[in-house]
Amino acid sequence: MAIYAIGDVQGCFDELMRLLDKIQFDDKSDKLWFVGDLVNRGNKSLETLRFIKNLGSAAVTVLGNHDIHFLVTANFPEKIKRKDTMQAIFAAPDCEELVDWLRYQPLFHYENNFGLLHAGLPPQWDLTQVQTMANLAENALRSSNYKNLLTELYGNSPDIWSDELTGIEQIRFIINCFTRIRFCDENGKLEFENNGELGSQPANLKPWFELPQRKTADVKLISGHWSALGFYQSHNCYAIDTGCVWGRELTALRLDDLKRFSVSAF
Repeated sequence: MAIYAIGDVQGCFDELMRLLDKIQFDDKSDKLWFVGDLVNRGNKSLETLRFIKNLGSAAVTVLGNHDIHFLVTANFPEKIKRKDTMQAIFAAPDCEELVDWLRYQPLFHYENNFGLLHAGLPPQWDLTQVQTMANLAENALRSSNYKNLLTELYGNSPDIWSDELTGIEQIRFIINCFTRIRFCDENGKLEFENNGELGSQPANLKPWFELPQRKTADVKLISGHWSALGFYQSHNCYAIDTGCVWGRELTALRLDDLKRFSVSAF
């Protein structure tokens, strides 16, 4: 049995199939971990979502920002953006089933001493708090009134953790961490404007994984979200979004030996 973590697919279904052929994936013995952003920007989001859903227990996926955006737009079409490419899902007869399946996926998965997430973590949380915060937001997305939550998710505040946060502000902060952040200042204040290569950010910002006071520094973390970063391995972090949807590569990381496998985008 092997576990392969796979970078942001974003509807690049054909590349995903070629990557699974390359690693000789066996759904009876192997497992796939997806870092989120299954959909959007690519042209086969529907096929991607159906395929991963149908893998059942052979796949684990965490939610990314594009997956959250899909949940929002599936319920509130006025939120659809010009560059979105999820119309085929909206028109599919199983759209509601796919929405319900996706909103029950986790924000964080921890197994075999590896943590799987889409974007990043604030420095104030240790592993126990990471799991607690993820569960809080997951339960909110799975609740019967989750549509009300979706109307209030978008926004950049609050941008720094406090134990005093409650309600929608707490949930928004949690989801922004797991699905959106790349940079923070030295105090752990989240920053959402910069998304370029390392070194392109203002001097007061550091990538979330480089903050010296980060309480998850001893946890092996696998993430995506940051295509400009590309494949990156340092600080116990493994970033595997290699920009397939932007014409570069789709990457799998075998957790047994940390060997990397990639296929080029069409």
